[in-house]
Amino acid sequence: MNLELLLLSLPVLIFSIVVHEVAHGWVALKQGDQTALMLGRLTFNPVPHIDPIGSLLVPAFLALTGAGVIFGWARPVPVNPRNFRNYKKGDILVSLAGVAANLILAFAFAFLWVAVLWLQRGLPAQNDWWAPMATMFQYGVGINLVLMVFNLVPIPPLDGSHVFYYLLPPDLGARYRAMGMYGMFIVFGFLVLGGFAILMPIIGILGRVVVSVAGIFAPA
Repeated sequence: MNLELLLLSLPVLIFSIVVHEVAHGWVALKQGDQTALMLGRLTFNPVPHIDPIGSLLVPAFLALTGAGVIFGWARPVPVNPRNFRNYKKGDILVSLAGVAANLILAFAFAFLWVAVLWLQRGLPAQNDWWAPMATMFQYGVGINLVLMVFNLVPIPPLDGSHVFYYLLPPDLGARYRAMGMYGMFIVFGFLVLGGFAILMPIIGILGRVVVSVAGIFAPA
C-alpha cells in the first residue's frame, strides 16, 4: 500500500512543486525581474527544479513509512526583488504566486477526480482501470492543499513570511526578516513538534470545500 502511495503521489508532488516554483519566477518576470528566466528556471521540465532530498528522498520516506502526509520541496527559483518595479508589491505578489498556483492545481485535480468518478459509473464493475487515476487525482487535491497551507505559515523564509513582514512595524519587521538565516531550523522544529497536527484540520476543511465546489459541476 505504501509503495502504491509513492508511485501515485510522487509524480503529482513533483509536478505541483515545479508549478509552484515556476509561478514564483513567472510573476517575478512580470514585476521586472528576469533572474529566473536568464537562469533557465522558467520551465516545466522538472530536472532544473528537483532537489534530491526535498523532491525525492523526503517524500519517498514519508510514503514508505506511512506518515500520512506526502510533502516535499523543489530548489527555490532565484528572484532578485531589487529588480521589481515596486519592491513591496512585487515581493508580496511573487510570494503569493506559489500558493495561488497550488490552490488552482487543487481545484483542477478535484475537477478531474470528480469527472473520473462520474465517468466510471457506467462501466462494468470488473473494469477498474480508472481506480489508480482517481486515486492520483485525489492525492493531487491533498498534496496541493498541504503545499499551499504550509507555505503560508509565517516563518521566514516561507512564502507567508513575506506578507506577514509588511504587517509589522519597521523595527520589528527588520528583526523578523533577520530570522530568515535560522528559518529552516525553525521550520524543522515546527514540524518535529507536530506542526502538521495544527495544519491538518485547516487542510481538511479546505479539502472538503474544494471537492464540494468541484462536485457542483458534476453531471447528475
